[in-house]
Amino acid sequence: MFSPRSTPSSGRRPQGRNTGRKSVSGAAAGLLFSPRRTPLSARSTPSRLQTHSAADSINYDVQPFGSSLPVKVMEALTMADVDDQISVKVNESGWAWMVCGERLIIWKISQTAVAKLSVCKELQLPGSEYSYTADLVALASAAPLESAPVQSISVLAVAAEGTARLWSSLAQEGNYTETDVDLGDLCSFVVAVNGGSFVLSSMKSRLLRASADSSGRLQWRALQQGQGVLSGIGRRVSSLFGMLSPPANDTLHSVLWVGGASCLYTLTSSSLSKWEVDDSWEHQILTWDAQRALSESIADAIWGSESNYEELKEGANVTYLDMKLSEAGLVLLAAAWHPSDAPCLAYFCLVTLQDNGAAISEQFTVEVTKYNPPFQSEEALQATRLLLPRCPGSTGSTAFLYNQEMVFASSTCTARGGLPDEKISFSSPGDGVRGGGCCADLPVFFSQNSGLVAVVARQSASILPETMEDSLFASLAATPEVSVMETPTRAEPVAQEDKTKLLKAAFLQFCRNDLVGAQTVTDELFPPDGDGEEGAELDDVVTRIDLDLVDDYPASDPRWAESVPDESAGFPLTSLIILHQLEDKMKAHVCFMDFLLQAGLLDRLGRVTVRSSPMATRLLLCEHAEKLQAAMALKSHHTKRGELVNRAIGLALQRNNAAVPPSLTAADVFFREVSQISSVFDCLLDEEERSLKENPVDSVQWAEGVLTVNAILKDMLQAATQYRETKAFMYRESSAVEPEYVPWTASGAVGGVRAIIARQHDIVLRSVYPHADSELRAALCEQLAALLDVYLGGYVAQLTSLQQQRPPGAQQERYNSLEMEYSQRRSELLAPLLELGQYQWVAALAEKYCDFDILVQMCEQTDNQSRLQHYLTKFADQNFADFLFRWYMEKGKRGKLLSQPAAQHQQLASFLQSHQHLSWLHHIHVHDYCSANRTLYSQANAETRYFVKKKTLLALSKLTVLASDLPEEQLHQQVDEILEQERFLLHQETLPRQLLEDKQQNPDTMPLLSAHNLIQLYICDDNRRANEYDFKKALDLLEYIDEEEAGDTDSLKCEIFGKALRRDDWFSDDGTDDPLEAAKDSIFVKILLKLIQEGVSLQTYLPDVKELLELDDLSGLKSKPYFEFVLRANYEHYLEVQM
Repeated sequence: MFSPRSTPSSGRRPQGRNTGRKSVSGAAAGLLFSPRRTPLSARSTPSRLQTHSAADSINYDVQPFGSSLPVKVMEALTMADVDDQISVKVNESGWAWMVCGERLIIWKISQTAVAKLSVCKELQLPGSEYSYTADLVALASAAPLESAPVQSISVLAVAAEGTARLWSSLAQEGNYTETDVDLGDLCSFVVAVNGGSFVLSSMKSRLLRASADSSGRLQWRALQQGQGVLSGIGRRVSSLFGMLSPPANDTLHSVLWVGGASCLYTLTSSSLSKWEVDDSWEHQILTWDAQRALSESIADAIWGSESNYEELKEGANVTYLDMKLSEAGLVLLAAAWHPSDAPCLAYFCLVTLQDNGAAISEQFTVEVTKYNPPFQSEEALQATRLLLPRCPGSTGSTAFLYNQEMVFASSTCTARGGLPDEKISFSSPGDGVRGGGCCADLPVFFSQNSGLVAVVARQSASILPETMEDSLFASLAATPEVSVMETPTRAEPVAQEDKTKLLKAAFLQFCRNDLVGAQTVTDELFPPDGDGEEGAELDDVVTRIDLDLVDDYPASDPRWAESVPDESAGFPLTSLIILHQLEDKMKAHVCFMDFLLQAGLLDRLGRVTVRSSPMATRLLLCEHAEKLQAAMALKSHHTKRGELVNRAIGLALQRNNAAVPPSLTAADVFFREVSQISSVFDCLLDEEERSLKENPVDSVQWAEGVLTVNAILKDMLQAATQYRETKAFMYRESSAVEPEYVPWTASGAVGGVRAIIARQHDIVLRSVYPHADSELRAALCEQLAALLDVYLGGYVAQLTSLQQQRPPGAQQERYNSLEMEYSQRRSELLAPLLELGQYQWVAALAEKYCDFDILVQMCEQTDNQSRLQHYLTKFADQNFADFLFRWYMEKGKRGKLLSQPAAQHQQLASFLQSHQHLSWLHHIHVHDYCSANRTLYSQANAETRYFVKKKTLLALSKLTVLASDLPEEQLHQQVDEILEQERFLLHQETLPRQLLEDKQQNPDTMPLLSAHNLIQLYICDDNRRANEYDFKKALDLLEYIDEEEAGDTDSLKCEIFGKALRRDDWFSDDGTDDPLEAAKDSIFVKILLKLIQEGVSLQTYLPDVKELLELDDLSGLKSKPYFEFVLRANYEHYLEVQM
């Protein structure tokens, strides 16, 4: 941040500022800063006549930005001493400021060539022993700076020692307040944040929040450094919460304010911290250990291909320089070097992190730029800073690294194909880069000789990697029958092979930014109004070109010279290193996708046949890129675990009958054909099984082989699926009907990924897990869970594609079949892990893929009711409750079903509506007796099979209605209805035991009998002990005969009386002539007496005597005059008695 004002001994920018920030050894402040000395010397002055020379620049132009510099800036540069550190900052709002000695000049950049009347203010900085930099000045305003009037803009400048000078209004240069701020050590950065306030930061990363009070004086307070609720706990435990205490020698390198998200980031030599900042408060969200998480990955990216990498990485040094935010994530600029390298170079890297809000994702990318100057010192590295201008409409960006001597443009891997990297020098006499920033989405730098300049890409530069476009042009131009500059007219038919070459030519024109020429060729080849046949041809041509890209031969590698086919008109790669070849293929693929989009071809793509099934062409193109990602992941393991991977590669090539020329290695041949990368999977498992058989169980090699194969499979498949998920926008979901999508990571064919994962699942759990210790088991299950995640995710992708078929339900039968297969395989794969007690991984997978059966089983095994209630809430919209209730029903766990907590009562009641035999229990449990009564009474009425069950249901119904709060009248009515049914049941309950035994009926299990059946039982001959009571019951049962059977009631009554008459002996002659006396003990007369006793009118109730005498049952009696005499006499007598 500061340097002593002394003449530098070399052409490099004075490194005082960076020296201070890079001193991580705990050097005293006196060694980092020295009192200033002031020899006088003239400086060159920027002028519009003195433009930057870019003769050596190939792909970029350095152009003047905005109008001429204000006069005050020109004067300050002219009058400055040679040792005055000039520092400039350009703000994205269009404001810029320059610090020159103790002069601060602030101006609004006019982005027109002709200077207009614009704001330019000069302010006097407080005295300091140390040099100022533009990082110690900040502008703030309540309104956005872009449109804020000058009088509403406040300015804060802080000297290194802590003297802070605040101008409440930029319009009043002489009106300011001054305050001494205690930062504990020297001030490094000042940034404006929310509410017109500022954050001041020291070299040792102490942060203060400062703002003006009502009187205009600066008030300040400290920001909490990960304290509060976490203070006092250990460093290891606090790291679990994203908070780490900074080491004593930690040095601050960069502070970044993201206004849109109201977040403040700080980057030190060991960690990355994040604060959420409001107008009046701030809260530390996280502190991430960047040194621990990134250092090894950075070293791996640089030296990973070296044979002695494990030894090299121990001595590698990494330092962090700057930090910016891009659309791809948070980008850190780091530099790494190794003292033993000869020559010792400094490798500058870009690390892209994903901020998930409360944590930094474990997924990050490391890009090693091609800027690798000789290493001088760690302090010298800190002079290099980073700019990341936004690229609206682009899928990536170009990073600009800069220091006093140069600007280095580096295309990031997310950029659209990316221009070749290039260094732009500013080291001519008197020149140098004094600072910069992004403005109008351009990288803007302040050149000592040229003033404000913007670095912009030349229109003629190609966006293909390296010299790829030259090789492509040569290969096409060498074809006599197809010229790059000529295309056939639409009337002339063109062979598909020629169309492929012509579309490649159009692609080359696009890469050289000849968009009009590329579009013309494209429209001629594939007219927008073409027929369906041309559409199919387009799919074949596009697929062929992209396949040529990913399977291209590295022709620039002299070892391949004899192996490249003569007819290859592909895209010769320039790198000799396999990993770089793969990265170049990815850049070319991304560039090709952008060409298809810009040329209007991407939305016209249809389908092709892949693995004997149709697939959307756009998804096949994505598959090519996924395999590139998988190949890069495999190459990373090849570097570290060469022996195993080489054996698997050799086996794969042998099975594919691929020869390896003497000048090449098996890896060269295998990694060239990226489209066949999955052929290594089966071979890896074969090598794994061989290793398990050859090595003893207790050896290191036995376990390492399995862990390594798991890691390779996991990393390759995760790299592919992650690309598919994060880059889906590049492949433009089509509005047309697409066939079922079966990702290559979900292929069920022999040797397909599904078969591989299933086989590995079996190997791990059957052959390895039983012999492993607890630590190895944990590692195996973690890896296996990651593989199963890929396996099940493939099914989900398939099912999702079928759900999107139009019209809806068009593939319903196929969907149902696949869903059933998915559910079955999911259960088969997760159940063994559940049996082994691996609940952590079972829960993670079952939750993600909604395997409710596994989740319920797990909760039952562990008796974890709180987790079960969590699932009821989490999966409420997916009917988890219904599934749980059905599961309890099927398993016979009705007690648990009916003992649900109050929160589930409503759902349980809804579920039990279709299970009324249980719902009344739930109603009673919740004291809803009215509902319980309705359910029970309905059940009783519906019961027609079992007598005891109906009797019980009626009894329970009566109890619940008596316990209910029904109105009295309604309650009595309900009770009467129940009693009436119970009276009917009483007739069956009182059947003679002798009769039931003869009929072989058990009273507890006998069926429910109808009134007609009961009558027949009571009057049948088998009821040998029948008396007047049995026949009276039979007569009583006549009232329960259904209405439709009412016509038979009279005949039944006759039959009952006939059976009763047959029960007595009418043939015995006791010598009496009195018919009444003769019949007084007969069952018939006893029945008549009971009827009279109950008040029944015999006149209407009794059947006619003639009807009785005509009964077949009485055929043996009616021939006896005495019987008829007695019968008629008794009829006459008892009818008269009642009159």
